[in-house]
Amino acid sequence: MIDPNLARNVLNEALASGGDFAELFCEDTQGTSITMSRGEVENASYSRVRGVGIQVLSGPQSSYAYTADTSEDALLATARAASAGLRDARAASPVHIPAFRTVDHAQPDAVYFGDTTNAQRIALLRSMHAAAAGHSTEIKQVQCRYLDSDQRVWVINSEGLWASTRRPYTRIVVVAVASDGTSTQTGFRGPGFGRGFDVYEGFDTAALGREAAEMAVTMLHAPECPAGLFPVVIDGGFGGVIFHEACGHSLEATSVSKGNSEFAGKMGQQIAAPCVSAYDDGTWPDAWGSLHGMDDEGHPAQNNLLIENGILKGYLVDRVGGRRMEAAPTGSSRRESYTYAPTSRMTSTYIAPGTDDPDEMITTMGNGLYAKTLGGGSVNPITGEFNFAVDEGYWVKNGKIQTPVRGATLIGKGGQVLMDIDRVGPSRWMAQGICGSVSGGVPVDLGQPRIRVRKITVGGKGEAL
Repeated sequence: MIDPNLARNVLNEALASGGDFAELFCEDTQGTSITMSRGEVENASYSRVRGVGIQVLSGPQSSYAYTADTSEDALLATARAASAGLRDARAASPVHIPAFRTVDHAQPDAVYFGDTTNAQRIALLRSMHAAAAGHSTEIKQVQCRYLDSDQRVWVINSEGLWASTRRPYTRIVVVAVASDGTSTQTGFRGPGFGRGFDVYEGFDTAALGREAAEMAVTMLHAPECPAGLFPVVIDGGFGGVIFHEACGHSLEATSVSKGNSEFAGKMGQQIAAPCVSAYDDGTWPDAWGSLHGMDDEGHPAQNNLLIENGILKGYLVDRVGGRRMEAAPTGSSRRESYTYAPTSRMTSTYIAPGTDDPDEMITTMGNGLYAKTLGGGSVNPITGEFNFAVDEGYWVKNGKIQTPVRGATLIGKGGQVLMDIDRVGPSRWMAQGICGSVSGGVPVDLGQPRIRVRKITVGGKGEAL
C-alpha cells in the first residue's frame, strides 16, 4: 500500500515539529452487507475503506490526521497537519528512524471471502428468516442481516516497526417481532466470528431464527417485572455486558490515565468478590473480538488478566495511555478505521469460570430475577453507575422459576456489583457485539458463566408476583 522510502519520508515530515514518535496506520478493508425483510433481499451493498492515519506524539501529548488519498503529496501534507497539531512540542533533536523490521501476523492458511457468492450469503438469510417467520402466527416481522469484512492493516512507526495483519470478520443477525395486536416484543440472535465464510459449514442458521422467534413470543405473554432490591442470577453470553460496560470500560487507560475511572489507582486492591477473576483476551482464535496477532498500534495481542480472585491485576493500555500512566502497552489499542486515532479498548472480555452449581443459584435465591438475556444500556465510567435492559427474564419465587417477565432493568454501580457476586458457575459462553467509544465501533466478544448477584436494584412496572 505504501513503499518503505515514502513511509520513511512521511514519518520524518510528521516529526518535523519536535515530536518524539510518529506512526502510520494504513488500512484497506472490503466489506459486504445484505439485509432481508419479508423474505426478500431489501438491501445489498459492497464497501471499501482505504486510507492512512498519522499519529504524532510528544510525551503524553498526541496529534492525529488522516487521508483517503495515498499519493505522496497527500501523505506528506497529512503528516505536516499532524505535526502542526503538537503546538506545545519542544524543539528536539531529529529522531533517527532505524531500518524497518517486518512482522507479518496474517495467517497464511486463513479463508477469506473472495470466493464467496451472494447466493451463498443469501441462503443463510433465507434459512434464518423462514425458521423465524414460521415459528408462530404471532411473529409479524422478521429482519435478517449478513455482514462480512476483510481488513488489511499495516502499522509503520518511527521505532522501525513495519507490522501487518489481515482480519476476516463475519456476522449474521436475526430480529423477530411478535405482536398480539396491542403490544409487541422482539427476539434477537447475532453470532459473529473472526473467520472466513467457511465458519458457516454445518452451522444451523434455522435454529437461530427459531430461538429469536421463541424469545419474542415468550416475552409477548409475560407480565411486567416487579421493581425492588432483589438477588439476580445472570446467564452467560450477552449477560457479560454488565462486566463489559460497567467494569471493563473503567479498566481502559482511556479513562484510567485521566483519573476518570472508579478503579484508577486501585492496582493490587480488592475490587470484586474473591470468586471473581476476569480476562481480556485479544489472542482468541477465530473470535469476533480477535486482533489477529496485533493491535492497531502494532503491539502483539495479549491475554490480559484484569482481576484475580477479586484483586485488580491489570488495566488495558494503549501507547498514549501508557505514557500518561507510566505503564507498558498491553496490546489493547483499537480503532474502527484509519479515520480514528487509536485508544485502549476491550477485545474478548469475560469473567472466568468458577465452581458453583448453576441450578443451586436458582434454588437458594428465594425471590428474585433470573436474567437469561441482557440487552443494551448505559454506563458512566467515572462513577460506574449503569442501567441495562433485560431482554429475556424470568421471575423466581421461593427458589423456583415461576413465570417470564418483561420490562425489567438492572440498575447499579459496577464496583458494587463486582463485590456482590456470590456465585460463579463452571461453564462460560460468549456473545458478540459492537462496542462504541472515542475510537469508533469495534467488534467485541463478551461473556461469563452463569453468575449470581446477591442484591441489585431491579426496575419494573409490575405488581409483586
